[in-house]
Amino acid sequence: MSQRQDSPERGAAVGGGAGEGAASLGSPVSAPSGTSRRRGGARRARCRSARGAGAARALGSSAAVTGGSSETGHTKRMDMGNQHPSIKRLHEIQKEVKEIEQQVVVFSGLPTDRDYKKLERSLTKQLFEIDSVDTEGKGDIQQARKRAAQEIERLLKELEQNANHPRRLEIEAIFKEAQSLVEREITPFYKGGNCISDEFEEGIQDIVLRLTQVKTGGKVSLRKARYRTLTKVCAVQEIIESGVKQQLSLPLSNDAHPSVSKINSVMCDVNKARGTLIALLMGVSSNDTCRHLSCVLTGLIADLDALDVCGHTEIRNYRKEVVEEINKLQKYLDLEEEADSTQAYDLAQNQSILKIEEIRKKMKEINSLLLKTENASDLFLGSRAELQGLIARLDEVSPGKNPCIREARRRAVIEVQTLITYIDLKEALEKRKMYSEQIAAEHQSHKAVWNVLGNLSQIQQEVISFDGNRTDKNYMRLEELLTKQLLALDAVDPQGDERCKTARKQAVKLAQNILYYLDMKTDEWEY
Repeated sequence: MSQRQDSPERGAAVGGGAGEGAASLGSPVSAPSGTSRRRGGARRARCRSARGAGAARALGSSAAVTGGSSETGHTKRMDMGNQHPSIKRLHEIQKEVKEIEQQVVVFSGLPTDRDYKKLERSLTKQLFEIDSVDTEGKGDIQQARKRAAQEIERLLKELEQNANHPRRLEIEAIFKEAQSLVEREITPFYKGGNCISDEFEEGIQDIVLRLTQVKTGGKVSLRKARYRTLTKVCAVQEIIESGVKQQLSLPLSNDAHPSVSKINSVMCDVNKARGTLIALLMGVSSNDTCRHLSCVLTGLIADLDALDVCGHTEIRNYRKEVVEEINKLQKYLDLEEEADSTQAYDLAQNQSILKIEEIRKKMKEINSLLLKTENASDLFLGSRAELQGLIARLDEVSPGKNPCIREARRRAVIEVQTLITYIDLKEALEKRKMYSEQIAAEHQSHKAVWNVLGNLSQIQQEVISFDGNRTDKNYMRLEELLTKQLLALDAVDPQGDERCKTARKQAVKLAQNILYYLDMKTDEWEY
């Protein structure tokens, strides 16, 4: 017992020893007594206790802060859990409507399409679901139900507008022209022939051009509709061209090998399949389906694979060419799936378009520098070299098979070439000033042509910097000025002078090019 009682005293003595040592270092105070030591130990214990309580309070407040957000989140979850069943049901309906909305935004069909009717039914069903929600006479539920119904009505209206948009109907009208053209000319392909008239080729080209000129205003549904139609028409164009080229080298004579007869027979079936595919793409065939045609083409490949052509390189190559033709046709059957890809119909995301826009941005920087500088003679050489480099970069851009990308590249090339022409004419006019004696002895007709060229240089500068539309007064003024210069050139009489004739001809061409460029800048073309 005595040992256990002595133990706390020893602990206090140890604590007192520490305090005693500290006191002896601080001041010459005598060592404290045993009672003093016990009081000191008690004070230190209370301090330690206070510090512990402070830490606990700090931890408590920290935990309170940390737990605040989780408590708030928990409260929100409790609120959601405590929501009225009608509000919950409205939230569920709105979630389903949100998924349908994505399909409505990109819908590119017509009111007669199956997808249109499906979307319309889905939205109408959700509208009935909202109407069935019981508000129990509560104002907040009534307002929530009203807002949900208005959202569905908005989507129904947007769906109808997408399907009946004037530009969408314009696309459909052009496509119907293409259908009529195909129906008249498709018979030779059903018979395995390859006779396509020049009228058909010119008609298809015209349809492609008109489709690229349809204004979509950036509307997703119209972009998609235009892309789908263009893709089908261009596919028909490619299939026909491929068939004509392929017939130039095929088939081989049946006497070459027993397998050749079978390959020639398959080739005839491929020609018929080509005609069927065109009819399917253009929607003029009701007797076949893409799925059935795919099975037919797969069967033809299986027949070719079964042939034994070992040791006959020429025949093996012939078979390979026929297989490649079949594979090309099969790729066209996947056009509808590809058209659903945003990167396909939204050309702003296309890599070739991005490259063209990057080049145009550089061209505009050069353009701005040239127009701002009063005496640009020092810039002519460097600017011309840069612009020619831009044309080389545009030549490297691959438009693929997309006529819109091809048109975008063509227009960019014209923009760059216009700047090069502007520099060339400016440079020529500057050099002409240095030869005053020769100018005095020139033929009057030649002088008149150069006067017109000087006027055209000033007008061209205005045209390059023009940034308006065809309703602007400035556009009409520039058009009138260019017309006057053309009339002035028509009035020039070369009087048999060949040099003057050549100069006048070049000046007329320049004036026409400037006028064309002005029209191109204001035709509101888009990707």
